Amino acid sequence: MTKKKMIIFSNTERDINFEIARKVAGILRKKGRETVLCPMLTGSYNADVWPPDFDTSVLEKELPLAEIIITIGGDGTILRAARAAAGFGIPILGINMGSKGFMAELEADEIDLISPIADGRYKTESRMMLDTAVIRNGETVCRNFALNDIVIKGDNKVIDLTLYGDEQRITHFSGDGAVVSTPTGSTAYSMAAGGPIVEPSAHNIIITPICAHVFEAKSFVLVSYRRVTVEIGYKKHNPAYMSVDGGEHVDIQSGDIIKVHRSKMSTRLVHVTDRSFYQKVSEKLYNG
Repeated sequence: MTKKKMIIFSNTERDINFEIARKVAGILRKKGRETVLCPMLTGSYNADVWPPDFDTSVLEKELPLAEIIITIGGDGTILRAARAAAGFGIPILGINMGSKGFMAELEADEIDLISPIADGRYKTESRMMLDTAVIRNGETVCRNFALNDIVIKGDNKVIDLTLYGDEQRITHFSGDGAVVSTPTGSTAYSMAAGGPIVEPSAHNIIITPICAHVFEAKSFVLVSYRRVTVEIGYKKHNPAYMSVDGGEHVDIQSGDIIKVHRSKMSTRLVHVTDRSFYQKVSEKLYNG
């Protein structure tokens, strides 16, 4: 049986001139594996345009014949690969060229360690994802899914939020917004907003207020089967937006209801080292 392709998904803003991608391809080809370079391109370098519009179309065309995706960049590169590959179940190995890289397995100076992948010698770990929908006047106006988080934020204004778990009220507050994250996303915006660090292979939903204007508004860690509802209050008629995994901003209005629950999809991340999550936290947060 013909072996499937090994995709190298390189962030063109991090991997300049595909230096790391070429090295990775060389290692795999020496082992007799077919590699395909799928650059993650952006059409704009304008700092006023955020988030940038990254193009993953080349990757998406190659996915049906892929065995594994090797990403080169930061955690954002892994997130974009995960979104494209979510329906295929293809495992992802990240090579970090970003500032933190909690999801990445290897650093740029460790690429020699990918050699066993060519022989199928690697482990995978499943990471839960979240589905979300925006309901407006009883109609669904947006659907999406996340590996990291769903961020609801006022557009430079305070907003009112009420959060429920299985229709039971959890908390209400005014503030800058809230982050609803997976354990994988607990080390991203949720942590920056004061949320807990959760072991990424766990099955939980984490709710973290952003700059709440009441002391009682704390983070909550829910079981994964809880169905979360976020209501945007009418008291503040201020503009707001929702962002999923750092992607395109979706406008949110007063009275909108945002539904979040565990997705049937998941992301498989590849491990080729014995480095634990606790080691990564120590290296990235305390020794960096």
